[in-house]
Formats: sequence, structure tokens, C-alpha cells
Amino acid sequence: MTAHPAGIPEADWLETPASVRALINAQQQEIELLRGQLTSLATELANLRERIGRSSRNSSKPPSSDGLGFKPPERRKGSGRKRGGQQGHPGSGPELLSIERVDQVVDHHPDACRRCGTLLQGEDLDPLRHQVIEIPPITPLVIEHRLHRLVCPCCSTSTCASLPADVEASHYGPRLSALVGLLGSAFPLSFSKTQALLQQLVGVEMSRGAIARVRQRLSAALEQPMQEALAFARVQPVAYVDETGAPTGNADGNNPTGKRGWQWVMVTCPVSIRLMACANQVDR
Repeated sequence: MTAHPAGIPEADWLETPASVRALINAQQQEIELLRGQLTSLATELANLRERIGRSSRNSSKPPSSDGLGFKPPERRKGSGRKRGGQQGHPGSGPELLSIERVDQVVDHHPDACRRCGTLLQGEDLDPLRHQVIEIPPITPLVIEHRLHRLVCPCCSTSTCASLPADVEASHYGPRLSALVGLLGSAFPLSFSKTQALLQQLVGVEMSRGAIARVRQRLSAALEQPMQEALAFARVQPVAYVDETGAPTGNADGNNPTGKRGWQWVMVTCPVSIRLMACANQVDR
């Protein structure tokens, strides 16, 4: 042992006789050995206590393995009160939103005193607040682009206008397309359920073929960022991966045999990725 022990200055250690230093070194080595053995015994004792304390109530062991001496805990006696909120309980509900997030305020004033009937006027500086959260009626916004064809007065050539670059060539706009993609990914709805939700909630009727084309277009647009995210996740030091089976159907015609698909998820600290594969096709 070349370094001086902790707590002894180096100058004092160098002045210590060699025989004393050898004895201290031997004792230090023995202490380290005993410390390691103590740690091992403590770990083994904890494992044994955990195994002894297992039962059908705190592990996957069947009740038959509990033995004859095992007594299940006594059931707590009921209080005699009915289930649910008790009379006089203030109850709980969603927290009130800030006034900045309120779209409409409706004031209600009492007409007359509840005791003597005198007419009442004025304002309460601190009225009770009750908020109702509602969804406005959802109606699709249909924009018609008319491309005019005009004839040149000089050479008689007809020229037709073209769609601006910021107008979707598809019949479905970016927000509606994003909703269709969301319903087939984060909320994996079937084609029939996607159709029903769009028709009943949004008022848009789409065929299964149109839904499939929108999803294919979104998948192609996300191909490059998906590959970048996948490459980034693969080099992370820690990644959690899981898989599960999933029906895929044959709405796009690429799975005529109805082969069952698989979903994989890779979760890392910066990014999470979900893959779905059926036969040789991968849907992201």
C-alpha cells in the first residue's frame, strides 16, 4: 500500500516505522474484505426476507401455495354510509379557467330578496363563478378554386390559370389530412370507424380509398424525418423496445391474404418511434 491511509498526513505516514505501516496495510485489506462480505450477506438476507414474505396477495403465486398457516388480512368493516359523495360534501370538479381563457361571460342577478321580496339592484364584486366548457358546432369549410381559361386577343392562344403553390392539389386540406393520419396512427381506428367519425363529428364524407391515399401521402412526406428519428434513436445509450400483434386488413390492397401485422415501439429519452409492419410493408 503506497498511499497513506485516510486521516493520516503523508508526512506522519512517512515517519511511521515500516513494521507499523505493514500492520496497518494488512488491517486495511482485511477491513475491505470484511466490508465486501458484509454487503454480500446483507443482499442475501434482503432476498431471503423478500422470498419468505411472498404470498398470493403480493406476488403471482397461486393461493394454494400460501400454506395452512397463512391468514389473509381481515376485511375492513364498512362505515354504514352509502357509497359515493355524502350529504354536505362540497364535491370536486374541474378547476376554473382564468378569465383570459373565457370566451363569454353571462351575469345573473337575483330579482328580489328571498326573504321579504324587495326588488334588488346593484353588482356583486365577488360573484360565484360557474363555467361550462362546450364545443362549438363543427362544420367543414369548403373552398372552391376556379381556374379561368382566357384567350389572348393577339394570337388567340388560350391560357388557363394554375393553382397557387400553397393550395393542396388533393381534395382534402392539410388540417383534415392531418386528422385522418392522426386517427390511423395515435388513435388507431379502422377505415370504417374513421369514416364514421369524420361523417358524424366533422360532417365530411370520405371513401376508404380516399382515406388510404391520404395516409400514403402523409407516410411519404414523413419518410425522411422518420428515418432521421430512427437513426438517432438507434445510437442512444438506453432504449426501451416492445412489440405486439395487430390486425391490418387490406384496405390499400397490399395485404390480400389478410396477414396479421406487428407493432413495435422504441422509446428513448429524446424521441419515441412506433413502427407497424405487415408482410413486406411498413406503415409509420
